[in-house]
Amino acid sequence: QVQLVESGGGSVLAGGSLRLSCTASGNTDRAKWMAWFRQAPGLEREGVAAIDPRGGFTFSATTVKGRFTVSRDNAVNTVYLQMNSLKPEDTAKYYCAAGEMRMGPLHVGSYNYWGQGTQVTVSS
Repeated sequence: QVQLVESGGGSVLAGGSLRLSCTASGNTDRAKWMAWFRQAPGLEREGVAAIDPRGGFTFSATTVKGRFTVSRDNAVNTVYLQMNSLKPEDTAKYYCAAGEMRMGPLHVGSYNYWGQGTQVTVSS
């Protein structure tokens, strides 16, 4: 079993930056694909960015490409999401996920471990 805990969310003005962190614990001997998703009230959960087990490949949603960067440090079992040039439409609860990536890097069905989520609110 793997447990994921996110941190780093908060409130920020448009144009600002935040860095989210997700630390894994439990059975972390085999690295997994990890990803960030977000969900706003009334909307479906949306894939934001994903990174392969070794950290050599990343995938980002068109809506955040050029602004958000996903990275990982397997030595400390942590994945990060650096968010720059934040916009009000980025406001959502952000979730960290881990899994075998069987349905695409930004597909909810690819991941079987999920964190509790952290709220990001961007105001004009």
